[in-house]
Amino acid sequence: MSLGWPWALLAVLVVPVLLLVRWWLMRRRRRLAVRVSSVALIRAALPGRSQWRRKIPAILFVVGLLTLGLAAARPKATLTVPASSTSILLTIDVSTSMCSTDVAPNRLTVAREAARQFVRDRGDGTKIGVVVFSGIAGLLVKPTTDQDTLLKALDALKTSRGTAIGLGILTAVDAIAEINPDVPPTGVEVQDPGSGSGEPPADFEPDTIVVLTDGANTQGVDPVTAAEEAAARRLRVYTIGFGTTQPSQMTCSADQISGDAPFGGDGRGFNFGGGGGGRRFQQIDEQALTKVAGITGGEYFRAEDADRLGQVLSDLPSNIRLQKQDVEVTVWFTLLAALLVCVALGLSLWWNRPRGGYDRAKALSRA
Repeated sequence: MSLGWPWALLAVLVVPVLLLVRWWLMRRRRRLAVRVSSVALIRAALPGRSQWRRKIPAILFVVGLLTLGLAAARPKATLTVPASSTSILLTIDVSTSMCSTDVAPNRLTVAREAARQFVRDRGDGTKIGVVVFSGIAGLLVKPTTDQDTLLKALDALKTSRGTAIGLGILTAVDAIAEINPDVPPTGVEVQDPGSGSGEPPADFEPDTIVVLTDGANTQGVDPVTAAEEAAARRLRVYTIGFGTTQPSQMTCSADQISGDAPFGGDGRGFNFGGGGGGRRFQQIDEQALTKVAGITGGEYFRAEDADRLGQVLSDLPSNIRLQKQDVEVTVWFTLLAALLVCVALGLSLWWNRPRGGYDRAKALSRA
């Protein structure tokens, strides 16, 4: 629970002031009380009421005023966001190193199949979007629940030169900004919730970015800089480093090669032998990926084979559903306060209504 206007809690001070005024009036009334010869006669003439019954309306009235004072401070409850309110941006690396065969038949094929399974498993209303990046980045599919569209887009993934992880993250941020009015697009200055401390924000938007890459950033915006932009917009970024540390031959089929592939595109695919020079080409920058996840409140995962990648993606929703969102509940506190005050007044009027006390007193006087 948090408060939007904490200073408004000063309104609660009205309650002790009212209690002091009531105490002073009761004390003054006792001083001015008229002495009578028979207190028992007066008590017999009044309607019977127990001590606790007289206090209930006053207690309810005071609690109602306290609740109303709390409502003035605009309380916010931290609630779990339902899955139907979330969107997940799969941001997939399609650089030429994804043709590495250290994960058979190659990294791109395994990543594509794992992403396809991830899409098929989401039947809870979660919107999924697809961003791809190589030397540049682009939004392939806007966040949607249309699984057929998503699966067709994943089937058409093609490799290209370069690895621009930072641009991929920023493209995902802009895709979220198009569907979530609370997320400003990139290029708009936003105050960092962490105040430049490098710490993740305290609360998050319901949308999430998942980055799957097998290499290190080679061009474009630095991934850490892009992560800071995401954190400023309260967006989590989960990162997945895919592939082994061993260099291997790179082989892609013809339908996995774009026109700017550096090793040809003649319709027969290509083969490129591994070796010492291929090690740097296929190396994962785990330090950068871990920092990206840490800055945004996400988590870094390592997947060296198909089974581990499938497990990571299947476990992601359990982490994503842990996201919370502050929802203002002022109206509920106001309604509760109004209800308590109305009940207090109603009970007071009902229990103090005339109930033949005059006739009782008259009968006693005749006796």
